[in-house]
Amino acid sequence: MPHTSSINQETKYKLNNGLEIPVAGFGLYLIPAEETEERVYQALKAGYRHIDSAVGYRNQKQAAAGIKKFSKETGTPRESIWFTTKLTGQQQGLEETKQALKDVASDVKESIGYVDLILLHSPKTSSQKRLEAWKVLEEAVLNPESSPLTIKSIGVSNFGKAHLVQLLAKAKVKPVLNQLELHPWLPRVELREYLKKHEILAEAYSPLTQGAKLEDPELLSLEAESGLPKAQLLLRWSYLQGFVVLVKTNNPKRVVSNLEVLPKKNDDWKISLDDKIWKALDKPESNDVITWGHNDPTLFPID
Repeated sequence: MPHTSSINQETKYKLNNGLEIPVAGFGLYLIPAEETEERVYQALKAGYRHIDSAVGYRNQKQAAAGIKKFSKETGTPRESIWFTTKLTGQQQGLEETKQALKDVASDVKESIGYVDLILLHSPKTSSQKRLEAWKVLEEAVLNPESSPLTIKSIGVSNFGKAHLVQLLAKAKVKPVLNQLELHPWLPRVELREYLKKHEILAEAYSPLTQGAKLEDPELLSLEAESGLPKAQLLLRWSYLQGFVVLVKTNNPKRVVSNLEVLPKKNDDWKISLDDKIWKALDKPESNDVITWGHNDPTLFPID
C-alpha cells in the first residue's frame, strides 16, 4: 500500500493565525551574498514561492532584492511570495530585538515592504532573552504601527519542548511554526506530537542531511531498488510527513529537480512512497543530529 499525498508545487499550509505558507521553500544557508540575488531570482523563476533567509546568513538584503527583481520583471504580486528571516541569538532581548527589527527593516523594507515571517533562530540564549525577544515580536504583530517593520507572522527555530512550554506560558501570540532539522535519522516524534497538539507547524531544514547520509548503505539500496534518486526519496519522505520543506543547493540544476519532486498543479500524478521504502525510512528512535556541530539545540537547558 503506497503512502501518497495530493500536495503539489503550489500547495500552501494554513498556519494557526490563518495565513498560508507555501509547502516548498528555497533556503539560503551558506549562499554567498554576492550570488544570492540571482539565486533567489532563478528559484522564483523555477516555481518556488517561499524564500528562507536569516540575519546570520548575511544575505537577507540580497534575497529581498532578488524577490523585487522577479516581481518587477514578471508582474508577480509581492503577496504571492513568502519571505522568512531569522534573528540571531545576539539579537534576543528587549532592546536587542527592537534594534534587530530596525536592522531587518533597513535591509529588506525598500525591496519587499514587509516580512512574512520572523523566527528566533535558536533557543541558545537565556529564558529572559527569549521571552523578551518574543514580547517585542508580539508587539510588532499586535500593534504594527509601533514597529519599524511590518511582520505578518512570528515563530521559532530549533526550539525543544521545554523552550516551547516556557514560551507558551507567557505568549499572547503563539508561534506559527518551529523550523527544525528533520529527516529519517532525526524524526523528532515526541516534539512533533507536541507541535501538532498546539497547532504549531513543523518546518524541515536539512531534509537531505547536508549530504551526511547520502552514502548510507540502506539508502543506496532503496535507490537501486526503487529507481528513484536518493535525494528524491528523502524529500518525498519529508513532504509525506506533512512538513513545510526547505531545500538548499548550490547546483542550479538541482534547484529545478528538487522542486519537481512535487507534481505541478494540474499533473495527473501524486507524490508517493511504497510501503517498503516507507517502513525502511521509519526510524522513530533515531536521534542523529547533523547540524549545530552534532549538538542538538532543542536540548539546550532551561536556566
